[in-house]
Amino acid sequence: MTKYFILPLLLVVAVALAPLALAQTTGTVKGICRDFEGKPIAQGEVVWSGTESGHTYKLKTNNKGEYFSLGIVPGKYNVTLNKDGKELFHFHGVNVGLDETSLDFDLKKEQTSQAAGQGLTPEQAKARAEQAAKAENEKKTVGTLNDKLRASAAASDAGDFETAISTLTEATQIDGTRDLIWFKLADAYRMSAPKQTDPAEKQKRYEMAITNYLKAIEMRGASEAAQKEADNNSKLAAYYNNLADAYSKTNKVDDAVASYNKAAQLEPTHAATYLFNEGAILTNSGKVDDAIAAFDKVIAADPTKADAYYWKGVNMIGKATLKGDKMVAPEGTAEAFQKYLELQPEGKLAQPAKDMLASIGATVETGFGKKKPVKK
Repeated sequence: MTKYFILPLLLVVAVALAPLALAQTTGTVKGICRDFEGKPIAQGEVVWSGTESGHTYKLKTNNKGEYFSLGIVPGKYNVTLNKDGKELFHFHGVNVGLDETSLDFDLKKEQTSQAAGQGLTPEQAKARAEQAAKAENEKKTVGTLNDKLRASAAASDAGDFETAISTLTEATQIDGTRDLIWFKLADAYRMSAPKQTDPAEKQKRYEMAITNYLKAIEMRGASEAAQKEADNNSKLAAYYNNLADAYSKTNKVDDAVASYNKAAQLEPTHAATYLFNEGAILTNSGKVDDAIAAFDKVIAADPTKADAYYWKGVNMIGKATLKGDKMVAPEGTAEAFQKYLELQPEGKLAQPAKDMLASIGATVETGFGKKKPVKK
């Protein structure tokens, strides 16, 4: 009789507690500031406040009234010109892309434009006033929400997730239409769950995280403005990645796998990371065949990801048979471990890989995949 046995497996996969850190692509802003007489505004301050990212940049003008900065995160900004602590003028909803954005402050020109506006009809004047009031309210709301985001981030970094949850809940009550707020709230619930000693409370925290991740995903998917953002898919992929982790913690393996696959589809350049996480939860769930398939997808996406070969081999050994006193592993098992050793000869899994090879009577071939010289 052929005997099958499963080797005990343990895989601890580090899943980011926040959106995955990606290489940041930034833009450039510049401009010239002139007063009501057309003279340069020296030693002024131009403040770029991100309405989406929360980033704020304070740029000083030189003696020619010029300002300039690299490294500006793309998105929409409210831009204010200040001098001696007083606001002189502002613009709302300025778009910053990956190229150079030029924004000048010409107070004389703006004064002329405003004077010309005095000839508007009552309806037009009312509409302009309402628009200005709306813009001002938006500015205040965004400022408040950014304060909440910064406070919650500081609390989370300090391990105080209760304060983070409370602060972000207040933010949703101020404005519940921002997907980023719900995403951060979901993160806080997910990260607080492992600290709970009551199993029921731990389960509740993960369920709250799932609910809020889904809300964030729905909001971003329904936003036309979000669809136009250059990094929209990257943000959604991060949402799905963290959602998948919450699903896995509640033993909803199929939902977790579906979420990791969605993240990989949205952001192909980081598909290997999402698919590796998928392979990890399948391994821990004992779904050997599915795990092997997942690690094959990782390898296809990134042939240099050494750990994928190792864990593929581990799952394949789980399908080994015992013939007499000899373990017979499926074809390709030894090659998987040998490929890991070729890529990471001194890696943290190098010794376990060698032990696995020894258990199936295979030799260590660190030159796996290379052509062997022809004997003459």
